Amino acid sequence: MNDSDITGRTDLSRRRALALTGVTAGAGLGLALTSCSSDSDSDTSAAAASPTPSASAAAVSGDVCVLNSSVTEGPYYLEDQLFRKDITEGKKGVPLTVKLTVRDQTEDCGPVVGAAVEIWHCDAWGYYSGYTTTSPGGTSVPSESEDTSGANDKTFLRGFQTTNADGIVEFTTIYPGWYTPRTTHIHVKVHTGGKKADNTYEGGKVNWTGQLFFEDKYGDEVYKVTPYSQHVGTFTKLDDDMVYGGGGAKDGLMTLTGDISKGFTGTLTVGIDPDKENTGAGTGGGGSRPPSGPPPSGSPN
Repeated sequence: MNDSDITGRTDLSRRRALALTGVTAGAGLGLALTSCSSDSDSDTSAAAASPTPSASAAAVSGDVCVLNSSVTEGPYYLEDQLFRKDITEGKKGVPLTVKLTVRDQTEDCGPVVGAAVEIWHCDAWGYYSGYTTTSPGGTSVPSESEDTSGANDKTFLRGFQTTNADGIVEFTTIYPGWYTPRTTHIHVKVHTGGKKADNTYEGGKVNWTGQLFFEDKYGDEVYKVTPYSQHVGTFTKLDDDMVYGGGGAKDGLMTLTGDISKGFTGTLTVGIDPDKENTGAGTGGGGSRPPSGPPPSGSPN
């Protein structure tokens, strides 16, 4: 297969916020995930977030809004993420489209328009931008591996968008790598009440902090191909993860379509209460803090 080679370098002065983390998944405020997905287009809108209930949005077959707790934001969160759809910056890996639908759980699951959705995750070797001088998985990156993507080590695989009229955002990225002791995952936050400014999002509040997960069968396949195969070791399976709650879609398990040769699309619907707030800081279960020290010689920047 051919590795994805999408480039979008962007520089931005950033504030770094290192969140508290624990060893078990903790309960948050009353926020929700639903077990449904949407097939609408993914154009984004920068309008102020507002719920727009509709019969069609609430009556999708199998659509159930179930309140659920937020989970930790983890130790690798950075503020001021860039407004963009493509977050790869040339990072190599199996192409992945992340398609999320945000709905107002308090208003008949109507779409939330103009909500800011931000995601971030590690690269094929298990590294997060902004933290490339530490190794999340210890010294598990072989010295012969080298990332030649030219990605900005402060911004790769991070970004946000605002939901369109159907409450949808869509990101272009790669299938995440892994690091000990976590299973494969993507971090996500949903904000309302703020505004897009200087290519980022300011003000408002965080309504939901969560993580997106994958069935083990996808990792079993993806991690056999380059560049993932250069990361030695074994990824943690879903049932053994310290954060995943085991509840399927309501606990962040995405539905994937596609294949390894052409890439995957992962979908999930997120139900929020716009009046609630949860930043995910200090709620536990984000994975251990990485050891100090630089990566092995020759490993990715």
